[in-house]
Amino acid sequence: MRVNVVSDVHGRADALARAGEDADAVICLGDLILFVDYADHSQGIFPDLFGAERAKEFIDLRTAGRFTEARAMSADLWAALGGDPREHIDRAVRAQYAQIFAAMPTPAYLTYGNVDLPALWPDYARPGHHILDGQTIEIGGLTFGFVGGGLRTAYRTPYEIDDEEYARKVEALGHVDVLCSHIPPAVPDLLYDTVARRFERGSEATLAAIRRTQPRYALFGHVHQPLVARTRIGRTECINVGHFRGRGTPFALEW
Repeated sequence: MRVNVVSDVHGRADALARAGEDADAVICLGDLILFVDYADHSQGIFPDLFGAERAKEFIDLRTAGRFTEARAMSADLWAALGGDPREHIDRAVRAQYAQIFAAMPTPAYLTYGNVDLPALWPDYARPGHHILDGQTIEIGGLTFGFVGGGLRTAYRTPYEIDDEEYARKVEALGHVDVLCSHIPPAVPDLLYDTVARRFERGSEATLAAIRRTQPRYALFGHVHQPLVARTRIGRTECINVGHFRGRGTPFALEW
C-alpha cells in the first residue's frame, strides 16, 4: 500500500490534482484555504480584498506580535469595505473550497486545519472524500485516527478549540497504527518554525497518547519550516509531512 499525505495546502489546487499519482489513497491534514501568504503578499483572500501593500502591513504587525494593532487595522479595512465581513469571507472561502475539493483526488481521507471552516466542507466534498475528526478508519489493514483543528492562540484562526475538547478527540481514537493530526505533538523541536522564528502550539494530549499507545506513525503538518521534521518517541516515528503549498509534492507512506 502507498498513501500520499499532504498538509497546509493553502490554495494549491494545481499541485493537489496530482497528489494521488502512484498512490492507493490520499490523506489531507487540513489548512486548505489561503487567507494571506506570508511569503507572497499578493496571494490570498486578504490581498484580494485590500491589496498586497495592506497585506504586508498586516503580516508585519502579526509577525511582530502586535496583534491588537493588527486586529484594529483589519477592523478599519473591513469597515471601509462595507457590508458584513462574514459575507465577504464566506464568498471567498467558498470559491477556494470549490477549487480545492474539485482537485482533491479520490479516495481521500481528510481532517481540518486551524484555518479551515468545517461547516462548509460538506457542501464541497465529493463521493470518495471521507471527512474524519476524532474518528478512525481502516486503510490497507492499518487503523488510522484523525484529529483536526488547532489549539487557542493569539492568531485566533477559525478552527482553534479548547485544550479539553482537543484532548477528548484524541482520547476517542484509542489505539491506532497511524495518528493523523494537523498540529504536531508538543515536542519543542517539532514546533519551532525556522523562518517565522517562533514556536507554534502543539498538543500535550497527542504527545501523551503517543507515549501511551505507541502507534507506528504520527503524521502532522502546521509548522511550515520546522527545525526538526521528524523524530522518534519510543517506537513511534513522528513526521511533519511538509508544507504542501510550498513543496507541491506529497509525503509518501508505504507499507
